[in-house]
Amino acid sequence: MVCRVCCLLASLLWGLWPTAVGAQSKAVWQLSVSDTSQTSLVQLGLPEGGRWCLIWNHSVQGFPVTDCFRMEADQLILDSSHTPDFAAGLGHTRGRGTLTSDDDHGYRIVDMQVPIPNNRLSLRVGALSVNHRIEVDSRVVSLSRLAADKLVEIRVRPAGDKGSTLQ
Repeated sequence: MVCRVCCLLASLLWGLWPTAVGAQSKAVWQLSVSDTSQTSLVQLGLPEGGRWCLIWNHSVQGFPVTDCFRMEADQLILDSSHTPDFAAGLGHTRGRGTLTSDDDHGYRIVDMQVPIPNNRLSLRVGALSVNHRIEVDSRVVSLSRLAADKLVEIRVRPAGDKGSTLQ
């Protein structure tokens, strides 16, 4: 009886194993967030193209602002930005992308093509009211829930690469 149960369990696990491996193998890039003590807060696999977004609520107006990034060759690029309003600290810089309407009275800046040095961003994470968060496809991770008012490093590197430490 024990042998039968073990064989059945092994068969079920064997059937699931290729799916789990296939899902992992689709991650071409690894997005990681760590604090200044090198504690890993977030690890997310990114698909080919390495697209992800950093979203936060404007500290004065409260509306969401979205900056989206992607990988081009081995370089992290700020690709687009979206805001419903050009409130304090927000706006378009001439020569840095194309300003368009979002058809909902907001603004989208596309084709920004801004390379991010060393594929790393330093961020002072805001309070829950600001709610800094990372979005990859349908997954959303709140950095404010993990590290409000703390300095973090967001980094993208090839999947499986351990990389170097926060400097």
